[in-house]
Amino acid sequence: MPKVSVIMGVYNGEKTVRESIDSVLAQTFTDWEFVICNDASTDSTPPILEEYKERYPEKFIILHNEKNLMLSGCLNRCLKAASGEYIARMDDDDKCLPQRFAVEVACLDAHPEYSVVGSEVQFFNAEGLGEVIHKIQEPTVYDVPKVNPFFHPTIMMRKSVYDALGGYTSNERTRRMEDVDLWYRFFAAGYRGYNIPEVLLYYRFDSNALKKRKLKYSVDACKIVFGGVRMLQLPAKYYLYSLKPLLSWAMPEKLKTIYRKKR
Repeated sequence: MPKVSVIMGVYNGEKTVRESIDSVLAQTFTDWEFVICNDASTDSTPPILEEYKERYPEKFIILHNEKNLMLSGCLNRCLKAASGEYIARMDDDDKCLPQRFAVEVACLDAHPEYSVVGSEVQFFNAEGLGEVIHKIQEPTVYDVPKVNPFFHPTIMMRKSVYDALGGYTSNERTRRMEDVDLWYRFFAAGYRGYNIPEVLLYYRFDSNALKKRKLKYSVDACKIVFGGVRMLQLPAKYYLYSLKPLLSWAMPEKLKTIYRKKR
């Protein structure tokens, strides 16, 4: 059984998925398996994934969806197939730094009080590296409505905790907010997490993608935050944060980019 299972959902990722996978192959920590779920891609993603499986049969588990299940559905399939003590998230368009797994495993091994660890990220795109984005080192229930407490693709969580939480909620409401929903349930269950104050992942940032965000996703996000505040039994003033997604959707593009970076 590997120490770490890396899980990834990918849909039409032919342009970026090789970089992402290669960054995992370049890790200094090598006791891992990579479980990847192809979400009914229509480009060349499936053969690319099978190529890695053929080259590294002991390292890769490749799953294929017959229909599109969205990210939450893919990750739940990956969790069922994963056998590692720790679960590391990875997205198909980001890149790990070589020391990522070693640093995160060492932190979880040394701190049993933490159920998940994340890290800082540095933005990048075709033009090169951008700014470094920080997170609160030890977020609490009072931080969750204000800001996403962890960068989802940086996290490494104990599999026992994922199992206790039942994985990701997979429905239309969480189609773009599966991680936010997870954090409300995580903190409501009394778990603690920590953000390592070090850049361990390059996060692809495309400001043009923000322009494509649909109003219905912002409405869904409002509902998740409202329900999360109630779940955590926070003071009434925290319900105001449920309006943030709608305000973000209505922002001018420059302000929207700034808000996205603060998330």
